Amino acid sequence: MASRADQLASNLSLAKFSQATDLKKRLWFTLGALIVFRFLSFVPLPGVDPTALSQLYQQTNGGILDIFNTFSGGSLSRMSLIALGVMPYITASIVVQLAASLSPQLAAIKKEGESGRKKLNQYTRYGTVGLTAVQGYFIAVGLESFGAQSGVQAVVDPGMLFRVAAVISLIGGTMFLMWLGEQITSRGIGNGVSLIIMAGIVAQLPVTLSNLFKSGSEGSISGLLIMLILVMAAGLILLICFMERAQRRVLIQYPKRQTRQGIMQADRSHLPLKVNTAGVIPPIFASSLLLMPLTISQFAGNTVAGESRLGDFVLTLNQYLSHGSPVYMALYGLGIVFFCFFYTAVVFNPEETADNLKRNGGFIPGIRPGKNTENYLDYVLTRITVIGAAYLALICLVPEFAIARAGIPFYLGGTSLLIVVNVTVDTVTQIQSHLLAHQYGDLIKKAKLKGRLR
Repeated sequence: MASRADQLASNLSLAKFSQATDLKKRLWFTLGALIVFRFLSFVPLPGVDPTALSQLYQQTNGGILDIFNTFSGGSLSRMSLIALGVMPYITASIVVQLAASLSPQLAAIKKEGESGRKKLNQYTRYGTVGLTAVQGYFIAVGLESFGAQSGVQAVVDPGMLFRVAAVISLIGGTMFLMWLGEQITSRGIGNGVSLIIMAGIVAQLPVTLSNLFKSGSEGSISGLLIMLILVMAAGLILLICFMERAQRRVLIQYPKRQTRQGIMQADRSHLPLKVNTAGVIPPIFASSLLLMPLTISQFAGNTVAGESRLGDFVLTLNQYLSHGSPVYMALYGLGIVFFCFFYTAVVFNPEETADNLKRNGGFIPGIRPGKNTENYLDYVLTRITVIGAAYLALICLVPEFAIARAGIPFYLGGTSLLIVVNVTVDTVTQIQSHLLAHQYGDLIKKAKLKGRLR
């Protein structure tokens, strides 16, 4: 049975947008920030020849770099200021969150509330700078030797000055994107970092579809296979929408309380536990952890491959961790499952929830308050997280495995669809929340006016 809030949300219309001034400002700010992100993706690094780089990228396309290029909205192929995107920031966030779970000192900082959160965010920023510097240096070194065998020079003036300028530019671009994501989260609509990743994927969608249909017209891919891909994408979108709204409602009962009419009445409510509590975070985290070393190894492989043991190691690493390989798929699936459980434990704390219920007099029928309630919530959450982790692994792995085995140059697989659909659903939900708040505000104002008239 739908709640009153759900019934009110279903009655919302687009006509309310003209009245919700704050919501319109937030939407315009979000749109403007995403436009700035797209403009930055076309600003090349200083010292890089865009024409030569485009020729070289066309010769070496395919593999893990195309997936990274999809997440960055084509910035990597153009080697722009934001070529690394927000992946270093996400990787640093993973490291800080893992350290906060393992280190007693960081755990104590996390419990300090708002001040502790600011300190951890500062550590994340420091880590982002360090990771971007390491990745940027290897990218700069790889660019200098990129295309040496083809006789095409991607860097106008190679040397230490170019490497320093490239590292500083990439750090500035990544930090600006991180700041832009935080501004979208606080002053716009939705999660800023997720929206930036989604904007990059959506920007690559027309190019990917045109390449797919071009391959079909040339005869390299059959029309039936293209139709199967589109049908599979539509089915995945429906499955994602269904699973993202699925939840396990735990009945919460409160003791009888006396009303104004003198009637003793017991209150009931539900504690909604989403099947996929972690949302889109596990695939993003797992992708960032795999993309970071692979990007370094592929660019570094241009300079060391075949010359030493390090070169042989880099070649072997790129071979075993290439997109669609069993090792890559296994590590990707394990990463999704791990981060699904890890992030669920970060987002939902059964002990804190049980304490809040006990403090407010609420209890689960048949379960004693306190430790028993905590164990029960942990048991239920673990069971539904198993389903959520299996669903995420299925969505992300099966389409990409099928596409890789068929040899189709289609890099918007299950992970990209999951990110786009999930972020879209979350953004629409936040828009509905703002419209609901605006509608409730109008009702309160009308009630006050009626009270004054009386």
